[in-house]
Amino acid sequence: MNPKELIARRVALEVKSGTLVNLGIGLPSMVANYLPEGVDVFFQAENGMIGLGARPPEGMEEEDLTDAGAGFVTAVPGAASIDSAMSFGLIRGGHLDMTVLGGLQIDERGFLANWKVPGKMVPGMGGAMDLVAGSNRVIIAMIHTVKGKTSKIVPECNLPLTATRRVSLIVTEMAVIEPTEAGLVLRETAPGVTVDDVIAATAAKLIVEGDVPEMKLT
Repeated sequence: MNPKELIARRVALEVKSGTLVNLGIGLPSMVANYLPEGVDVFFQAENGMIGLGARPPEGMEEEDLTDAGAGFVTAVPGAASIDSAMSFGLIRGGHLDMTVLGGLQIDERGFLANWKVPGKMVPGMGGAMDLVAGSNRVIIAMIHTVKGKTSKIVPECNLPLTATRRVSLIVTEMAVIEPTEAGLVLRETAPGVTVDDVIAATAAKLIVEGDVPEMKLT
């Protein structure tokens, strides 16, 4: 499977039944396609929808059903359309059980930078700051390096931070890493990836405690 699918499948295992979960634009939105059987969850998009389903088959798109990145989605039974004030009230009020976001950098403190590269035009931070600050659990789903060369997991972010709050978990195509008070703990390695491979691809210091298990994808 390709790296993005691997990441989405692993993150999907973190989604629990009966929860309200926000999926960010891009790779995080793929998580809805790989939920384990029997998991009953409501996905929320900050553009004002609760109850997003997987992307519809080609030709079955409904122009009024999109996620925050304008990608087409389906609606599960019981879905609701809400206004922006209500949507951000849920986020800022601490009612989101989990959010899944992409990342440009994560540092050893577990701080995220995911909205701006200096010198490049961007429309703004969007809901990222509110999601990181307000969600009960924040999972970062991202490719481990930039074009296989530059680590996105760094000693300290040199890109503008999204929020000064430690994220809960980092999932890449190489590893599952948990930011803690002590630092970044390597929890799992992807199939075919060794601990040494992860350390070599990571600019930040990783804490390795005993034998590190292989990542499960189902």
